[in-house]
Amino acid sequence: MQPEDLVRDHTIYACVMGSRAFGLATDDSDTDRRGVFVAPTPLYWRFEKPPTHVDGPLPEQFSWELERFCELALRANPNILECLHSPLVEYADDTGRELLALRQAFLSRRAHESFTGYALAQRRKLDADLRTHGVPRWKHAMHLLRLLTGARDLLRTGRLTVDVGEERERLLAVKRGEIPWPRIETWMARLAAEAEEAARRTPLPGEPDLRRVADFLHRVRRASACREPLGTTDPVEAGSPQGAGL
Repeated sequence: MQPEDLVRDHTIYACVMGSRAFGLATDDSDTDRRGVFVAPTPLYWRFEKPPTHVDGPLPEQFSWELERFCELALRANPNILECLHSPLVEYADDTGRELLALRQAFLSRRAHESFTGYALAQRRKLDADLRTHGVPRWKHAMHLLRLLTGARDLLRTGRLTVDVGEERERLLAVKRGEIPWPRIETWMARLAAEAEEAARRTPLPGEPDLRRVADFLHRVRRASACREPLGTTDPVEAGSPQGAGL
């Protein structure tokens, strides 16, 4: 079985990410697609294991095997958590809908370290560009501000919101280079301080709900091995956005 076959035949969840999901798309924005596939369990009985991720087959498309996706989500990987909370869901089968219903199980206080750690790495790249070229990469500065805002709000509320909402125009002004760099530095420092304060009071649990996620993964693997339909124990939350139109 070729990697693209896993994406084509075994995807359980697919969404749009990037600027379109963030509410920051412009006329020249790409459409970044992300997804999760379940490699059939018998493939793990071979010496050569299925891939943990697949690039393509469509342009700007990237997918993770379910187990790898869950591992990264449990670590509060920002890209994975945002994918799981995308407002632009293109496809979800029964297993995909159960994965979406588990979104809160992946959230924990680990998000503070993972989001701020990622932000610090991006800030170092911005500073390197500034030293080398005299100006930062404005698009990267915009997304760093978006990330810090999302981290702060997640720690404050216990909920991850991907769309930037009312911050759209101000963030796009950053992308166009219309806001002086010193003001952006002050903005970043304020967001980082607010995230630090929010982390001390956050309603998020100390650890993700590993038991629920492990149980879900076990049942998916067993159902695949037995070629039986996957039963769910946790229904999709009523009124949740993923339930609409799927």
